[in-house]
Amino acid sequence: MTGGKAGTQWWRSAVLYQVYPRSFQDDDGDGMGDLKGITRRLEHVAGLGCDGIWLSPFFRSPMADMGYDVSDYTDVDPLFGTLADFDGLIARANTLGLKIIIDQVLNHTSDRHAWFRESRSSRTNPKADWYIWAEPREDGSPPNNWPSVFGGPAWTWDGERQQYYMHSFLSQQPDLNYRNPEVVDAVMDTMRFWLDRGVSGFRVDACNHMTKDDRLRDNPPKAFPAGERKPFNHYDWQLQVYSKSRPENLDLLRRMRAVAEEYDDIMLVGEVGDVDRAIELMGEYTSGEDKLHMAYSFDMLGPKYTPEHFRKVIQGFRDGAPEGWPLWSMSNHDVVRHVTRWAGRDAGEDALARQAISLLTSFEGAICLWQGEELGQTQTDLDYEELTDPMGLRFWPADKGRDGCRTPMVWEAAAPHGGFSAVAPWLPVKPPQAARAVDAQAGQGGSMLEAYRTAIAHRKATPALHSGPMHILAAEDPLFRFTRGTGAERLDCIYNLDRGTITVPCPDPCAISGPAQAATLSGDMLTLGPNGWAHLRKI
Repeated sequence: MTGGKAGTQWWRSAVLYQVYPRSFQDDDGDGMGDLKGITRRLEHVAGLGCDGIWLSPFFRSPMADMGYDVSDYTDVDPLFGTLADFDGLIARANTLGLKIIIDQVLNHTSDRHAWFRESRSSRTNPKADWYIWAEPREDGSPPNNWPSVFGGPAWTWDGERQQYYMHSFLSQQPDLNYRNPEVVDAVMDTMRFWLDRGVSGFRVDACNHMTKDDRLRDNPPKAFPAGERKPFNHYDWQLQVYSKSRPENLDLLRRMRAVAEEYDDIMLVGEVGDVDRAIELMGEYTSGEDKLHMAYSFDMLGPKYTPEHFRKVIQGFRDGAPEGWPLWSMSNHDVVRHVTRWAGRDAGEDALARQAISLLTSFEGAICLWQGEELGQTQTDLDYEELTDPMGLRFWPADKGRDGCRTPMVWEAAAPHGGFSAVAPWLPVKPPQAARAVDAQAGQGGSMLEAYRTAIAHRKATPALHSGPMHILAAEDPLFRFTRGTGAERLDCIYNLDRGTITVPCPDPCAISGPAQAATLSGDMLTLGPNGWAHLRKI
């Protein structure tokens, strides 16, 4: 077989669509989405013009963290169906021309995984060293100061082994020990299992967490300006130099890439979660041709919607990762939906949403949509009693958690629960979300759904946007301006990221090319209204 490097490299300009199995479509009537439901709704994704799906975890799991705590890497959880259902999903995706990328949660397993059950049973069993175990300090406290992302220490005492085990996230998610070559081999075999079933690649969850300092040294504190309120989560009070983002990660990524190269045209994209070093790590993890194909960070998943921020993130990646390739996304299952996050700078949620998808489809690199954003979906406002997310339950009210962006997909405005399920779903469908259902927008000129279809089609049909180089131009706020393409194909992309009206001189004779919003070109002057944009082509 030829490997990913020698294949079509379809991923370089791909439009991916993230599906959260719990919340996409319930076909078996238990209030939870399932694989058969996803299969039935794949035409919606294909109809958007997407190239593939990033499928969030569907593996066997006790669901302490909604499937990101895997108890069996090679089986489907009964909540979602069976392996035969997964094979049916692959087959249907193939007929629609969609790739399937699955989430690989490899930093940790569930504490119910057979590997961990054996590991914790004694200090001498064959898997005793498959997880990160450490002796307590003299006073019985944890071996170092590492915190868990979900609050509290990153260490839990096990009375049977009389040792602590490490968990970057929940105590039910013990971290694997990748310094043990047997662990690496076992994990590589789980990847082959799904590649043999026809997946086209993996999204590697928390990929910079996977190796830790072999001496388990304390992390240093992070400096904060005097008087500044510190983050609500004490995890963010440290520089995570020993508990994650270790240089040994590169060797592990090389092993993953070697597995991918055993198959035809496979793509690996890594999630890089590091507030202090994300761009640097993205560069390291995608440099050369022996590690990840792409990486993405949380840099566009935060509260900033300013020209300065977009310039910093995009140019920062280009400077810091000249050999790398980005995957850009504005929302996902871990953050507040971007329409709600950024609405403070918006003249209207729909105007912001239309501008955001035009921006995203105009960026160089691959892009990923989060289910429901094509409907202009907003964050669901949930009461504490409605929460299921451990982050929200732990940090409420400072942080309401991630459930508000995970509420079910809405298909039919007048149907109970938005057409997602015949019974009450695991998270509620509330009226503001139901009003944005697919059937209320499909085929309706001016709807958000049609705006997404138009933007994606325009990207695919326009060589400059599909594969042309990107150059960021100097511009005063609130303008974000860049070019795509070269020569006669070159586009001047101009965005007003504010609610005022501005006028921009255009020295060369030009015309508006493709979709635009709140844009008027008169002679050599372009006027952009609130959240207006236009792509100009020289004539």
